[in-house]
Amino acid sequence: MADDTPVPLTPGSTIGILGGGQLGRMLATAAAELGFRIHVFVPDATSPASEVAAAHTRADYTDVEALKTFAAAVDVITYEFENVPAECAVLLAGLKPVRPGPLALDVAQDRVREKDFVRSLGIGTAPYAAAATADEARAAFKALGGKAAIVKTRRFGYDGKGQVRVTSADAAAEAVTQLATPCIVEGAIDFKGEISIVAARGIDGRIEAFDPVENHHKDGILHQTFAPSTISAGPGAEAWRIAGAILEALNYVGVIGVELFVMRDGSLLVNELAPRVHNSGHWTMDACNVSQFEQHIRAIAGWPLKPAVRFADCVMTNLIGPDVLNWKTYAAEPHAAIHLYGKRDARPGRKMGHVNRLYPLNGRP
Repeated sequence: MADDTPVPLTPGSTIGILGGGQLGRMLATAAAELGFRIHVFVPDATSPASEVAAAHTRADYTDVEALKTFAAAVDVITYEFENVPAECAVLLAGLKPVRPGPLALDVAQDRVREKDFVRSLGIGTAPYAAAATADEARAAFKALGGKAAIVKTRRFGYDGKGQVRVTSADAAAEAVTQLATPCIVEGAIDFKGEISIVAARGIDGRIEAFDPVENHHKDGILHQTFAPSTISAGPGAEAWRIAGAILEALNYVGVIGVELFVMRDGSLLVNELAPRVHNSGHWTMDACNVSQFEQHIRAIAGWPLKPAVRFADCVMTNLIGPDVLNWKTYAAEPHAAIHLYGKRDARPGRKMGHVNRLYPLNGRP
């Protein structure tokens, strides 16, 4: 393993990012504000992150020689999405510090592995069972209550992709057959709402968490985030405890997003982990003293974390597909901050940007 001693990077150092999407773009701009250079490694010829980076390597994540050359050009490596091949992160971790470490990817890339890990910490999840065949899906559906469930691919699902809601054992079997990949069957639960918490852990082990927020989805994609959560103030302390336990168990360095279900009795169940900056943390860019992106850069660079302080209420709205064509309207709103990702093709279902609407502290309507 590469030396990962907590020596802060000096301004002018180069941070390598695996992935070139909008999260990488916002990480790059946050890093530039702190005096760092960004080198993006991505298979695409153009990408939102590479447009604002100092350097760009175009190669496949399995290209060992390209990865070695990339590692030699940077001082620390991070990633902006969790589907980077785990073996890629392992290889790089032998050359330069990779933060968060490969263990976080290994856990988050497989939904069964992820839930097993969360439960090993004594933290609750929805009931679940692995299913690689139609017969296993039928058995899992029946074992989970036989009323309703969600069949999901174990790997590579996001924004509602690779998921099928089912209400019978035969439908569960058909879903696994159609998805044609190992799946997880999750039993339906009666929850009050969905919240998430974005937290960071530094090299020194210090943890800082932003306020839990409430998330509303549309067509399987995050539509709006309300900061702070309007569901209940009660689960806040428990959300912070859960995030802290996960960060410690993974020996994590950087920002993580933890999605949670709020049950009718106020208890929390973990839905998913995101070992990176998270869509539901975009509100921090305008409503806090530090954004999730700056906090992540601080963590992986070995800088002190800032206390995560919210100084305004906020509603973050994703601009999906053609929503972005209304940019003039959003730009004219006096208490709104518009963030566009530089994507040229406003396809349906594609995240093109977001708008943060600010309100007085504890005064959101």
